[in-house]
Amino acid sequence: MWRVLIIEDDIATREFFAASVSRCAQLELIAAVGTVAEAAAVLGGPAERIDVMLVDLGLPDGHGLDLIGMARTLRPECEALVVSMFGDDENILSSIEAGALGYIHKDAPREDIAKTIVEMKSGASPISPMIARRVLTRLSSPPGTPAPAVPGLSNADPPARRGAAETSLALTPRERDVLELIARGFSYAEIGRLQAVTVHTIQTHIKSLYRKLAVHSKSEAIYEATRMGLLDVDRRDV
Repeated sequence: MWRVLIIEDDIATREFFAASVSRCAQLELIAAVGTVAEAAAVLGGPAERIDVMLVDLGLPDGHGLDLIGMARTLRPECEALVVSMFGDDENILSSIEAGALGYIHKDAPREDIAKTIVEMKSGASPISPMIARRVLTRLSSPPGTPAPAVPGLSNADPPARRGAAETSLALTPRERDVLELIARGFSYAEIGRLQAVTVHTIQTHIKSLYRKLAVHSKSEAIYEATRMGLLDVDRRDV
């Protein structure tokens, strides 16, 4: 049996994944936790073996990438499968570079995550079609080319959009600052230095921005924020 650790901060999603794993005769659920600290305790704990780590990226106290790196050091037998709302190039490529063998977008069908895990342990590298398209498009484009919109990664539900005034009121001052810096082309690390906070904190702000703007990537966030009047177009290249 493959032994599985689930790290997901959304309770309903975590319980959904745990139930799927528990029903599968080929899998054994070791733990289902919601924070980096809890996951680190399991990775560094007495568990005999951890074969699969199902991990979200934006966690309340840090970033899933740190856990992927930790697992590679402490649990070399553990293979990571990312399940995240982030669909931007930086998170996708960073996850793959960190050692993730699969990347599933949360908007993709995930009725049977257990089947996906078993397929990965059988040699597959599961990637949502929308994510695969984005990676291939990005790798085949000249350096510096903006990532084009990919069907499936843009919001197609107009009623879910908020009006400019409502969204503007919902954004915190720090989220507005981060949004402005994203639009000006700064990386997460650069934004963290400018704001005097960690990259993990910036990732948390970006996750919140994506949720409030109903988008999945930096390019979509910039487009939507500009359309809503949340960004001053004249200042974006300053």
